[in-house]
Amino acid sequence: MVMVTAGMATALMTTPVIAEPLHGIAMHGEPDLPADYKNFPYVNPQVKKGGSVHYGVVGTYDSLNPFNLKSIRTTARGIWDPGFGNFIYESLMVRSSDEPFTLYGLLAESVEWDENRTYIQFNLNPKAKWSDGQKVTPEDVIFSFEILRDKGRVPFSKRLDPVKSMEKVGENGIRFTFNEKADREFPLIIAASTPILPKHAIDAATFDQSTLKPPIGSGPYLIKSVSPGERIVYQRNPDYWGKDIPAKVGFDNYDEISVEYFLQDNTLFEAFKKGAIDIYPDGSPTHWDRAYDFPALANGDAVKETFQSQLPTGMLGFVFNIRRPIFADVNVRAGLSLAFDFEWANKNLFENAYTRTQSFWQNSPLTFLGHPADTRELALLGSAKDRVEPEILAGTYQVPKTDASGADRQILRRAVDLLAKGGYRIRNGKMVNKAGRQLSFEVMTQTQDQEKLAIAYQRTLRLIGVEMSIRTVDDSQYQSRSGSFDYDMIVKSYPSSLSPGIEQVGRWGSSSRDTQGSFNFAGTADPDLDRMIAAMQSARSEEDFQAAVRAYDSLLVSGHYLVPLYHVADQWVARRKHIGYPKKLPLYGYQLNTWWDERAQ
Repeated sequence: MVMVTAGMATALMTTPVIAEPLHGIAMHGEPDLPADYKNFPYVNPQVKKGGSVHYGVVGTYDSLNPFNLKSIRTTARGIWDPGFGNFIYESLMVRSSDEPFTLYGLLAESVEWDENRTYIQFNLNPKAKWSDGQKVTPEDVIFSFEILRDKGRVPFSKRLDPVKSMEKVGENGIRFTFNEKADREFPLIIAASTPILPKHAIDAATFDQSTLKPPIGSGPYLIKSVSPGERIVYQRNPDYWGKDIPAKVGFDNYDEISVEYFLQDNTLFEAFKKGAIDIYPDGSPTHWDRAYDFPALANGDAVKETFQSQLPTGMLGFVFNIRRPIFADVNVRAGLSLAFDFEWANKNLFENAYTRTQSFWQNSPLTFLGHPADTRELALLGSAKDRVEPEILAGTYQVPKTDASGADRQILRRAVDLLAKGGYRIRNGKMVNKAGRQLSFEVMTQTQDQEKLAIAYQRTLRLIGVEMSIRTVDDSQYQSRSGSFDYDMIVKSYPSSLSPGIEQVGRWGSSSRDTQGSFNFAGTADPDLDRMIAAMQSARSEEDFQAAVRAYDSLLVSGHYLVPLYHVADQWVARRKHIGYPKKLPLYGYQLNTWWDERAQ
């Protein structure tokens, strides 16, 4: 057997290894669907494809290459897109939205691995081909991982770090053998979260450059037209190889998809009101309650829909950049967090529409809320349990509630006491350190709702002598500064799934702290957090996995890396009446790539 190491550029033939091929794989347990499944349960398999949809997004784009650092913030949506769907490039396997973390065959029609997951072999579907008609090959797969390692952005540039070797097996097989850096989740990451690129159609010398040249992919759509920064239009590929495989039945139902770009969300909403945009996801309760008094809604041309997923709440908050010395002390962060009067903001700004978020995995079995730490969690935490707040370990933790006055003296006194532990005192009405320097910082906001929250926070902080300034910037500046960690405090959302794993390294892991473009907005580099992430990724049983996530959640909340804000249980979407969707709602909520144009039915 001849192997190709991850550092080599050429795939060589090798002798096949006999193993049982699998149609699907799961992080824990077995796939729900049998090998002869016909389609995912949350699609309409009888849908008639056709018609069109007009999506709208806030932002801009200047590149059709979403994989290099230069275009990370300004890349056209749809090329490689978990929200709308991957129109151009595809992965080896695809994730089911009705199971916590289960994958089924896409470019790879089957897979093989061992119990310890020391390797995984992908057996390509012999029907898989690129939009120019050429066959998808193992050489394409190997090329993709190598070019993304050499010239791609994070996380693609790190995908080969846990790979000991890649080898071509037979005519259609590719085997990845892992080194000691790999965990039990990693085979699933390379299967579903890495795009496969056509070796014959990509110039490796210019791959790290931005480009507006329409790419060749294996996906269901082609690029019809490009208007840089304004619009990109996709059209169905009539020769799409995968339209009849089970994992794609009921998906990709439009003949044409237009993605329009807007500088502000209010402009996007106005476009929806006028019918230029077909679907508008809404995350603001006041906007959802008050903004839909327009003719199209009154006459039925537009419809408001409410969906309820079974996902954890995730976390939205004012994030401390602990790279800044002023936020290095956990007592300072805890005191500043306590000073935010959520009850006042919820009452006066949002008509009590929100619920306070207290855990990254709230409303799911993975949260620590209401669960005293068991022996598994305590063993995982080890000495780090001393950093976890006692109420969390006891299962009695609740974020303190104010009297909604905006000046709750009892809560503010507790905040002042915590700041005192961090080295600050109030002198002449200012919160100062031993050198007499006032505690002051800037929060960067992006939207009107964020700015309203910041103003409310600013008001209560001033009551205890803390000066917080507010800077509201446009989308491009917000993305640029957040990608380079150029801020004191920022508003960010951390979505949570029922199968957290490698994405947590990018958000909270030590290795991502200084990586430009990573999602480690807080700037954490904590060995204990790293240990908990590793424990999640290596857990074999559901019980061990749950314990690891709860212990991790406990450390994150006790670390006060952000000021927790709020959530709503529902997903809100407004749509034009001609946009239809399946009756079955999957575990992860509505899926735009399963919707269709009723006019084509």
